[in-house]
Amino acid sequence: MLQTLHIKNFALIEHLDIDFKGSFSTLTGETGAGKSILLGALGLVLGNRADLGSLKDKGIKCIVEAYFDIEGYNLQPFFKENDLDYESVTIIRREILPSGKSRAFINDSPVTLSELQELGSYLIDIHSQQQTRELSDEQYQLQILDAVAGNTALLKTYSSQLASYKAVQSELKKLVEQKSNLGKEQDYNTYLLNELIVANLKSEEQAQLETEQEKLSNVEFIKEGLARVLAVANEEQAGAVQNLLEIKNALQKISGLSPEYENYFERISSILIELDDVTESVSQSYDILVDDPQALELVNQKLQLIYALQKKHNVTTVEELIAIKENLEEQVILSEGLDEAITEKEDMAARLKQETDATAAKIHEARQKAIPILTEKIIAILAQLGMPNARFNFELNATDTYHSSGKDSINLLFSANKGTSFGLLKKVASGGEMSRIMLAVKAVLANYSKLPSIIFDEIDTGVSGEIANKMGDIMKAMSREMQVLAITHLPQIAAKGDSHYKVYKTTQGDTTISELKLLTTEERIREIAEMLSGKDISESALTHARALLG
Repeated sequence: MLQTLHIKNFALIEHLDIDFKGSFSTLTGETGAGKSILLGALGLVLGNRADLGSLKDKGIKCIVEAYFDIEGYNLQPFFKENDLDYESVTIIRREILPSGKSRAFINDSPVTLSELQELGSYLIDIHSQQQTRELSDEQYQLQILDAVAGNTALLKTYSSQLASYKAVQSELKKLVEQKSNLGKEQDYNTYLLNELIVANLKSEEQAQLETEQEKLSNVEFIKEGLARVLAVANEEQAGAVQNLLEIKNALQKISGLSPEYENYFERISSILIELDDVTESVSQSYDILVDDPQALELVNQKLQLIYALQKKHNVTTVEELIAIKENLEEQVILSEGLDEAITEKEDMAARLKQETDATAAKIHEARQKAIPILTEKIIAILAQLGMPNARFNFELNATDTYHSSGKDSINLLFSANKGTSFGLLKKVASGGEMSRIMLAVKAVLANYSKLPSIIFDEIDTGVSGEIANKMGDIMKAMSREMQVLAITHLPQIAAKGDSHYKVYKTTQGDTTISELKLLTTEERIREIAEMLSGKDISESALTHARALLG
């Protein structure tokens, strides 16, 4: 339950500390006094979006801090899953910085908004007039049934199964599309692949072939050059080898006279050895070099094939052609294996569909069983609220469509009076009737949802007199199961609270601020009397207020 709320620099509130006392608290105040501001501040700690407009003073940060007694509500798993420290009195803090950024903390540990929202959903149900309109929403009607039916575990299982089923369906769809696309290109891809396989390309082959082509195309020119090299090197009288031998012999004679001459001798000896080696290699190249038109033709054919393939695939190297060949091989193999993969996914999808359908059927069955229980309880409460002839008809239909919470569609039909036919709730119920129906629903759900707290924001809209008194009794009864806070304009409801708070505005200089205080018994009498008769409080109004307060 909500124990304490601290607010600083939020909207019209400079600083406010509220300690909530008793199980049923009422909150009153004139229109515009700041009741909605309190709900806005509480909404922040429950994970609502924030903006700079929330800051009263744009130069300092806004802080909203709430203390919740959560012992006995089995929330330890949430703290464990999110790696947070569990405290029986948990503190949630939200800060909005002047920069516009916001931060959230649970027991002083930083958390994300989604984590804050999840914890908030376990702590408080804030009922607003907007939620009364949600009573006409099909999804909300199913949520009511599920609470009474105890479908929480089944819905969690269904949600997991549906997610798996949709994921497999998506994978299956991609495989089918892939097969269709590959099927259109399969023949052409196979043709291209066979063409590259026949080419039997090897890395660096193009450079080798181009070099060989140059040699075979210039045999006579190359032989002429090599012959000239051999002639110059090996000429008996004036060849390079003979001249180097003479130099070597001359240096050998004087090499012993100085290290300098010894070095010359060694260097010339090395040159001579290298020249002999080069000459021998040139001679071998000359001997094996023959004019071979047939070999040249084969080289030219292979190169033309490579150039044609490069042009077709818009690449410039053999390595790129080899990569294309490998990719085509993968596509062809993939296409051949897709049928097996598709069959496997189809089997998996069929199994998951069967499991999901079975869970959806259990949810539907539980909802059907909950309908008479829920209807009976709501009708009994509405009879207390001046609607003794109210009737409901939940039309629950199993469909083939997968929704987030099952496969059901629902129509909530309503009749307020004897002799009138059923109609859709949203079309036939008045505002006052909707308020009473919603209170009846909340009163029933209080026995099932096990939420620590509920806040009613003017759920009494459109009612008055004895009906308002009964609404107060119902809220009082609800407070035996959970903490109830009612924001109200009706004295009959305000008088039912264990504690009574008043929101009011004051002016300090040029600034208007909202404040709140817990009323004493005497202050409470005057507040209720003012609600009964206006600013000019009469003695009869005071007497009536005392009577309402018992």
